Amino acid sequence: MQRYFIQHKPGENGILLIDGEDYKHIVRVMRMTEGDSVIAVLDQHTVYESEIVKIEENHLSLKPVSKIELQSELPVNVTIAHGLPKGDKLDYVIQKSTELGMTALKPFTAERSIVKWDQKKGKKKAERWNKIAKEAAEQSHRSIIPEVEEPVTSKQLRSSFHEFDAIMMAYEEDAKSGEVSNFYQFLNQLETNANVLVIIGPEGGFSENEVNEFTHDGAVSCGLGPRILRTETAPLYILAAISYHFELMR
Repeated sequence: MQRYFIQHKPGENGILLIDGEDYKHIVRVMRMTEGDSVIAVLDQHTVYESEIVKIEENHLSLKPVSKIELQSELPVNVTIAHGLPKGDKLDYVIQKSTELGMTALKPFTAERSIVKWDQKKGKKKAERWNKIAKEAAEQSHRSIIPEVEEPVTSKQLRSSFHEFDAIMMAYEEDAKSGEVSNFYQFLNQLETNANVLVIIGPEGGFSENEVNEFTHDGAVSCGLGPRILRTETAPLYILAAISYHFELMR
């Protein structure tokens, strides 16, 4: 059953309104009609199976039928801070990380980022990133849409550290040196609903200066096993490990 995030507040008798791109998708792509059912997500956490009761020229109305209690979110809130990578790699990271349970993404300009952020095109690009996150959240039956922010500097990223309960940095030099326990210990000390920040470097990794600054401000440096992962693979490895640790290893 198709899932849609409702942008408007419920109207009279709890009726829900869908317009814009979601309306076009339901009517023109899915070719649904009155009486068909969809899943509607309200307030990013409340989910209902809903019936299409009326289709008009540029919007449609849904009637909530039954609440869906199934929980699809990770037990911890994971924000990915990703050094700006080349090409469309961040698109891939946003899509797949959303499917794996990411809560938010903070792109940042690392010292070794080849891509330089263009402020003039920034708003449009951020809108596209958030659209990718929305579509991936619908596909993977999430109950929230991860927020993708506009890129910040490394200094601005560090100034947000106080917002998190725990911070880890995926550092390839730790993997090369054989460090294998920090990530395991990091996961073991997390509590349910903890706000976690995961920092990933760009293609060239972190500079020594960044490593020193991040660890000085509270980040735990972790290796991710004996193989060196690409920048777009590392966040997926980490999210999958978090899911296994909290959702499957019981």
